[in-house]
Amino acid sequence: MKLVFNVEAAGAPRQVQADIHTFVIAGWAGRDRAAIDHHIEELAAIGVPRPSAVPLYYRVAENQLTQAPRIQVVGPHSSGEVETFVFMADGDLYVSLTSDHTDRKLESHSVALSKQLCAKPVGSTAWRFADVADHWDELVIRSRIVEDGREVVYQEGALSALRLPVELITGYTDGRPLPAGCAMSCGTVGAIGGIRPSTSFAMELYDPRSGRSLRHQYAVDVLPEVA
Repeated sequence: MKLVFNVEAAGAPRQVQADIHTFVIAGWAGRDRAAIDHHIEELAAIGVPRPSAVPLYYRVAENQLTQAPRIQVVGPHSSGEVETFVFMADGDLYVSLTSDHTDRKLESHSVALSKQLCAKPVGSTAWRFADVADHWDELVIRSRIVEDGREVVYQEGALSALRLPVELITGYTDGRPLPAGCAMSCGTVGAIGGIRPSTSFAMELYDPRSGRSLRHQYAVDVLPEVA
């Protein structure tokens, strides 16, 4: 899957292209193990299978990645999750945004299948990871949805709550750098008011030091669920 990003860096903006053939979702990527264990038990109580490892690396088909402004899902049971998205291009590590859009109804049967079922929107702007690495924990991810005709904050939290991308990468690669052609999403923060669907999902990665943000928004078309 070829993805094109406008890179915001010192000097003139430029484009980079990433030819992604391997996409990995790092699940259960929080730093607080006690909080993770508590959440695992909460989900187990409603039928979501416990992970076999923490963190757990889910493979999703690369053709599910999309930079389109609209996706289609079957039935009203899916929702987005904002995550940072790291990838290699021209020998450099970059960070952008993605939404781990997931079918929540299928999640109680198989987390892996629920992730595979939905397209994964990806932003079209990126930063060099090196430009934000020294203050990574200060960065904030947030998302917004539309409810009752108005936009509300759905998720918001500093990246200090999540494992560092380099830690997640080395856990997946057995200590090696992220290979060319591989991209990884690096975990999310909790939904404010609970997980719920929306036909509009806006996501942001905010750098409080520079005042810059990466942003992406997509709409969701709900297709009929027929038997």
